[in-house]
Amino acid sequence: MKRYVPFLKSDPTVAVVRLQGAIGAGGRSALSDEALRPVLERAFKRKPAAVALIINSPGGSPVQSALIGARIRRLADEKGTPVHAFVEDVAASGGYWLACAADDIWADYGSILGSIGVISAGFGAHIFLARQGVERRVYTAGESKSMLDPFRPEDPEDVERLKGILDDMHVGFIDWVKSRRGDKLAMDEDLFTGRVWLGQKAIEMGLIDGLAHMETKMKSLYGDKVKFTRFGRKRSLFSRFGANMAQDALAGIEERAAFARFGL
Repeated sequence: MKRYVPFLKSDPTVAVVRLQGAIGAGGRSALSDEALRPVLERAFKRKPAAVALIINSPGGSPVQSALIGARIRRLADEKGTPVHAFVEDVAASGGYWLACAADDIWADYGSILGSIGVISAGFGAHIFLARQGVERRVYTAGESKSMLDPFRPEDPEDVERLKGILDDMHVGFIDWVKSRRGDKLAMDEDLFTGRVWLGQKAIEMGLIDGLAHMETKMKSLYGDKVKFTRFGRKRSLFSRFGANMAQDALAGIEERAAFARFGL
């Protein structure tokens, strides 16, 4: 009731938003700008003393990472609210992009951080099809329309075009990190090669500001009486009862594979 009584100062409140999982536009479990929009807007709505982002993500879609990061910054600037990021197991690739949306980044000594790079992965099945006597037929209008078709032999020109796209994305990623971390970053040639580091080394590289856990750090910054209000995505009635189990299972396998890249 203290908040509604005139002349009485309320205890500070920190809004806590968990960003857990792979980043992508598809699937209910994936982190996407559309799914997180109402969560972030609720978190910033009452102008808390600060917003704490709990991040545990191996990355994913570069576009969704950029959209979510931009939304966090936009809300923070509009409300004048400081944002702190706390990394659990991993903030790599797009996960680190999200962490950079905060004013400072904190992690555990065993947290994995970095992977500032861009990756595209696929498969080639043309030899398998040929062995099975299956002929692939593709008709296009536009010479690049069937670029990197996994059922046809790899075309060096397609690979070169893809590398150009990845390089452009990588430049954008680097620019974002530099704009957010600034002079904190170490002048190290390995910083933007896609490598990852554990917490203590990440401090030396300038990727994070120190080792700290959320509640302890927030109390040191906002006082022992600080209160925490947690915000998360609401699950639909159908998802609670296991609807679309096959789709969810496939998404879970893909997310598990993304975490497995970092030994998690």
